[in-house]
Amino acid sequence: MAHPLLAAGFKTSPWWWEAAEPPQRDNTLPGRAPVVVVGGGYAGLSAALTLQRLGHQAVVLDAERIGWGASSRNGGMVSGGLKVAGAGLEKAFGKAQAEAITRTAAASLPFIEETIAREGIDCDYLRCGRFSAAWSPAHYDAMARRAEALAEITGLPTSMLPKARQREALGSDHYHGGMLVAATGSLHPGKYARGLAAAAERAGARLVDGVRVQGIREEGNGFRIATDRGEVRADAVLVTTNGYSLDRRGTALPWLARRLVPLNSYIIATEELGEAVIDRLFPGRRMVSDSKRVLNYFRPSPDGKRVLWGGRASFRAATAEQSAPALHGYMTACFPELRDVKVTHAWTGNVAFTFDHLPHIGVERGVHYAAGCQGSGVAMATWLGHNVALKLAGAANARFALDGLPFPTRPFYRGNPNWVLPFIGEWYKLRDRIDRMAA
Repeated sequence: MAHPLLAAGFKTSPWWWEAAEPPQRDNTLPGRAPVVVVGGGYAGLSAALTLQRLGHQAVVLDAERIGWGASSRNGGMVSGGLKVAGAGLEKAFGKAQAEAITRTAAASLPFIEETIAREGIDCDYLRCGRFSAAWSPAHYDAMARRAEALAEITGLPTSMLPKARQREALGSDHYHGGMLVAATGSLHPGKYARGLAAAAERAGARLVDGVRVQGIREEGNGFRIATDRGEVRADAVLVTTNGYSLDRRGTALPWLARRLVPLNSYIIATEELGEAVIDRLFPGRRMVSDSKRVLNYFRPSPDGKRVLWGGRASFRAATAEQSAPALHGYMTACFPELRDVKVTHAWTGNVAFTFDHLPHIGVERGVHYAAGCQGSGVAMATWLGHNVALKLAGAANARFALDGLPFPTRPFYRGNPNWVLPFIGEWYKLRDRIDRMAA
């Protein structure tokens, strides 16, 4: 029996797919390619576009459909590298390198804006800003200590909004104020994935669906790539599989999978509410995320009719349908007026974290890679793909600060964190409760 919160016609596919479901491509597997890109998301497509512009023929392989993974499932929030800026970099790398890393990460926002404009990608992009909601007064104080540095890094303003003025940015009293950050945009991720794929194809890239890469080995001056549909030979290989790097049906680069922690993220879409309700809940129609360890992120839909609410609904394997009531509960804790609003869509997708909380590009045994966007990959994955393509083509005119950094793993870790995630999740939830009680 369906849950009473689920609307008639409820779907477990992304709401984004109503307007931009990834299309099927009837492409055959080539026997040889100058460059093979494994992974048809934002990073792989951005890399293919740059490679083509530099005169390097690229073939992009995806185990599902091009853009099927996180690229058409995410929340459509375009961050200016803000997570990287808070990663405790100076202690790990020293002041000069930390500054280089943060400025490199912040450059992802202007780059994606330039890409959208240059390629004419119709994806509802808007530089709308973000409200980072503080879960506790202590979280608010921590944000205030970072606000000036974030403004300097991004080149765009930040400001603190105390709890007494919170409704200027959010139609809720659920949080303890927060930070307004201008260096954030919003888009329709399905349309962006489709548009980026079309741009790569116009430039001459070949995009191939339904090919699962199962291994890569060096052969002479190139590589032999084993897939579930035969072998491909390539002069160079780039792996951009990110949150989908480990799979029992075939793992392209086990070395990379051992350095990534894939997590499920869950999102729901409400039934249509009307623009008056949306404007009351989201004054200024900004993107919103909170400061919990088990975070929530939420926004109005681009058409201004629905709430899209995402978060870590479960640290155990859960279906989209199973996660929907939990997300609905988080949403109504923030917006009690939505208590009786039904959910029309719920879906899930994988994001990838790294042990050092940094994105990475580099080369391992001749194979290039780009990965690890920490759940904020719309701009960052696009930026990483471009820069790893420059590296592969020998066209980079300056060192990219996220290139070749130490890329840690953990003893005995093989890329599957599922056995330990429930314990970590409960610990994070407890810490969130303690922080809230201290308020």
